[in-house]
Amino acid sequence: MNAIPDIIDTVHRMKRDGDSFAVATVVRTLSVTAAKPGAKAIINHNGEIIEGWIGGGCARHAVIKAAVKSITDGEPRFVSVHPDEVLKEQGMDVGEAVDGRWVASNMCPSKGSIELFIEPFLANPELIIVGASPVASSVSQLAGLFNFSVSVIGPNVDDISSAAVQHYPDWSDVPAEHVHRYIVIATQGAGDLKALSASLAVQSQHIGFVGSHRKMAHLKIKLEAQLDVPAALKHIKGPAGLDIGAVTPHEIALSILAELVQIRRSVRPIQPQQTKEQ
Repeated sequence: MNAIPDIIDTVHRMKRDGDSFAVATVVRTLSVTAAKPGAKAIINHNGEIIEGWIGGGCARHAVIKAAVKSITDGEPRFVSVHPDEVLKEQGMDVGEAVDGRWVASNMCPSKGSIELFIEPFLANPELIIVGASPVASSVSQLAGLFNFSVSVIGPNVDDISSAAVQHYPDWSDVPAEHVHRYIVIATQGAGDLKALSASLAVQSQHIGFVGSHRKMAHLKIKLEAQLDVPAALKHIKGPAGLDIGAVTPHEIALSILAELVQIRRSVRPIQPQQTKEQ
């Protein structure tokens, strides 16, 4: 019982530090199991148990696998681990979802069953804003209200960098992989093609381009000649934002952030793409 306050303290610390992790809680057991209801463990994105205990190796592999999936997609999971005899008796297959339960097999001689709830805690998603336009400034001012960690990239961004958590001097400074990243390109004529090409070379959930349909179509033709996988262009949305009749920079920024919230709940990451020159 003394472990629970320590886990709570660690949860608060990891949330404060911006870590992504999951908490697995045992909610029900049948027959012989090492862990009992109320046992908890913190699992990080690498599948490591940081603190706590949820029993021995019989269920641990299935729980860790489910926890990593929850951290990746942000969805909570109910994991039900049973011996093979129980699975056959109930007509369940390992890996399938039955009545909201993710089913796994207990291979241990104890033949116990254990059910756990896995709750993911995700770091704030990163929003990279490219450009120093009025729209870029407005997006940076509003993004924090939607729990985005704002980063800006490129020169001449002093006016908006005060609202940013991080300033990337150049695209070479941006880590290639980031599961929870979004990109808004608001260069508005100042290096549009370069920014679009560079954004496709890093992982993201979405790339929004601030510009007209006609301009976006023109730039996509040029990008298609550069990419090894031209199909990646479908992940660029231009004009960025939902169609709410926005006119002012703040209104356009609001439409962009509304679209990002919508996408944040539904899509999977865009993987980095290479240009033909690479």
